[in-house]
Amino acid sequence: MTICMSDILCVTNRWLCRENFLTRIEKIAACRPAGIILREKDLSLAAYVRLAGEAMTVCRQYGVRCILHSFAAAALEMGAEEIHLPMPVLRQMGKKDVAQFIQIGTSCHSVEDALEAQQLGCTYITAGHIFETDCKRGMPSRGLSFLKAVCSAVSLPVYAIGGIGPRNIGPVRAAGAAGGCLMSSLMESENVQELLKAMEGAI
Repeated sequence: MTICMSDILCVTNRWLCRENFLTRIEKIAACRPAGIILREKDLSLAAYVRLAGEAMTVCRQYGVRCILHSFAAAALEMGAEEIHLPMPVLRQMGKKDVAQFIQIGTSCHSVEDALEAQQLGCTYITAGHIFETDCKRGMPSRGLSFLKAVCSAVSLPVYAIGGIGPRNIGPVRAAGAAGGCLMSSLMESENVQELLKAMEGAI
């Protein structure tokens, strides 16, 4: 298999996955995305920890960042170095706890969110939703002007989320983003490698 480097973060949703979830994780990891955010936050703590341990093992085999989600204390107990936290959870963490992670991110929906995330010690953020997406059906997208404003406001890497695909990743990069996030398309795609290649080659 051809290995490709990428500026794409994968955000998981096992309910959209059309095959064994860990098989899908391995297929994605084999293509070397910028990271895989294990977002299965509907799971109980115990179930999430079990799944996270398996996902981390898979990602480690391919040298891919496995970014855990929400359960910060459990992540530290597992030796995880990277976490993505909802803003309310991040606000409750002390600087000492934040500093225990090498990478820490949060989701931002305004320039003010982005500035706060930077002040709280984040090393990257996601910003969205940028384009129309079924995941946010009926909610207006924020658009490229919003993305540009966020990228200009902070010195952190910004990953655009929401409706990102090969047809619009070029303008996302041109807006100053470090890359984009994919969820539904990566969970549902019949050919993960071709999708990520298309993202990488898009202008």
